[in-house]
Amino acid sequence: MTPEHRPRVLLADDHRLVAEALKSLLAPEFDLVGVIEDGHALIEAARTLKPDVIVADVTMPHLNGIDALVRLRQAGDRVPVVFLTMHRDVTFARRALDAGASGFVLKHSAPSELVLAIRAALQGKTYLTSQLAGEVLGAMREGTASAGDPVAALTPRQREVLQLLAEGHAAKEIAAKLEISVRTVEFHKYQLMESLNLHTNAELTHFAIKHGLIEL
Repeated sequence: MTPEHRPRVLLADDHRLVAEALKSLLAPEFDLVGVIEDGHALIEAARTLKPDVIVADVTMPHLNGIDALVRLRQAGDRVPVVFLTMHRDVTFARRALDAGASGFVLKHSAPSELVLAIRAALQGKTYLTSQLAGEVLGAMREGTASAGDPVAALTPRQREVLQLLAEGHAAKEIAAKLEISVRTVEFHKYQLMESLNLHTNAELTHFAIKHGLIEL
């Protein structure tokens, strides 16, 4: 493959050691056009850099990878997105696929699997790690994965507010980040607590950690 025809890859991962390792892994076959560390930066970089494929972590600061993908699709961007994550739970894979992901690979899988997933995505195919494929297909047949995922029942805005609250941002900060009123933030927080049957900020944070929206 000639250099001018090498696929352009955007990497979204807030773990620098992982990002550096991925650079070395992808260098022989792909051009790495950028490395960014949060979901909002992913959306902006996708718009400005026009990559052929995005490799993203699920859990990232400010806006997680899956909700960033939802935003991309809402904006009409069809760039293939392959998730590379430590989350082995089938609900994460189902949530990613429902959002329009082209691949889902685990970080402890063989490195060659990520390359296979990127190649598949560039061909318009969907790649799901063999470690989860059976569980995901079974859950889709039974309709259980989404039903058992409380995060899937939240709106994208609710998930965004939840993540920012769990990261420790005050309502005023969240309002400024999202360009909404403080009253709207408080309303979303009230709805979250009601629908999830949670009562304190600590419980919201624990929920966000448990469901992969933030890391410890």
